[in-house]
Amino acid sequence: MQHGENNITVIDEDGNEQLCEVLFTFDSDEFGKSYVLYYPIGADENDDEEIEIHASAFVPTEDNNDGELMPIETDEEWDLIEEMLNTFLEEQDEE
Repeated sequence: MQHGENNITVIDEDGNEQLCEVLFTFDSDEFGKSYVLYYPIGADENDDEEIEIHASAFVPTEDNNDGELMPIETDEEWDLIEEMLNTFLEEQDEE
């Protein structure tokens, strides 16, 4: 995972690079990992379709660079991510 301010480049299953915007990141002591939620840039925001939000786990390296994105493997992790996303979206609505 490489990133600028709020963008990361994600390599998909086919080896294509996709520029994505980071929605937010958070750490979980429970699972000992950090998580990033992001969505592909270029998704037409005026479209009525919902933007597809992706989530991955990562473990930051010691020099504070982002590590490799890892798939989320457990339902418990997905539940946590969904909870964090819902809280984030509620806060956005209130602003």
